[in-house]
Amino acid sequence: MRPLLLFLGCLFAGIGSGAAAHAQTSTPVGVGSCEVGQCGCSDRCGCEQRVPPVNEKPSDKEQNEPVEDVPGIQDNSFLVEEAYNQEFGVVQHIQTFQRLWNSKDWAYTFTQEWPVDPRPAHQLSYTLGILHSGAHPGSGSGFGDLILNYRYQVLGGGEAKLSFAPRISVLFPTGSTRDGRGVGGVGYQTALPFSWVLSKKVVTHWNLGATMIPVARDDSGDKAATFGYNFGQSVVWLALPRVNFLLETVVARFQTVTSPDTTNWNTVVVLNPGIRWAYNFRNGLQIVPGVAVPLGVGPSAGERGVFLYLSFEHPFRKLPKT
Repeated sequence: MRPLLLFLGCLFAGIGSGAAAHAQTSTPVGVGSCEVGQCGCSDRCGCEQRVPPVNEKPSDKEQNEPVEDVPGIQDNSFLVEEAYNQEFGVVQHIQTFQRLWNSKDWAYTFTQEWPVDPRPAHQLSYTLGILHSGAHPGSGSGFGDLILNYRYQVLGGGEAKLSFAPRISVLFPTGSTRDGRGVGGVGYQTALPFSWVLSKKVVTHWNLGATMIPVARDDSGDKAATFGYNFGQSVVWLALPRVNFLLETVVARFQTVTSPDTTNWNTVVVLNPGIRWAYNFRNGLQIVPGVAVPLGVGPSAGERGVFLYLSFEHPFRKLPKT
């Protein structure tokens, strides 16, 4: 399997530095009564101090109209994981697509994130992926490996300056190794995402992770144990409440199987400048599109591509008033 495609699978399936468990908070819920996500009615959210009459209810049209007096974007990074668990009562659906021009690899993923408790301290998510390997041009595309993730909010959250939410993940070998779409065995990963709010306009996120696959396979069926580790860092400029610019840096070192009980180390270094923006609706729906341009540097020099992101976040239960 080509290293860059494996790296893509790691990023989008949750076994690399950019796990798909991008925790989401700051959801626009109860707009108009200042019950706006975890932010409440702080200046950071920018909501109006207005309480509607008891019998006032927005029409269906109003519920589906974009609104301005709602929170900006607090999360939705691309390749670097943020340390905020999903807000209780709110589910998020995340889609990503990346195409690399030189290697001709591409990957699409779909992720759902579900909070478990009201705090929220616990979060579960899963990721499904469809991949195509440029090294196997006749193989077409197909499902990659399935990933299940669990995260625990140890420190902070959506309103804290410092946040820490470690994650553990299990990889299930549902992708074809013969066609370059899977690692061939059950895998395990731990990740340590840390978020630090530097100012009202600048936020940074830091990742450190490791992945182990006790019995991995290559496209010839050869087996070996593999290990990998990764580092990620991002700087997010909150240019406007609902328009952010970000620069992510991801470094990964991982082994691939080359022959029976033999592996080879690979290194991938990617810079990922991008932009994200949000559309907020009165019914609690928040849509966040984004686009970035992955650029290989160092050992990955010459690789380039496009990254597309689309998130839908909405309440799935009635939330208590604050």
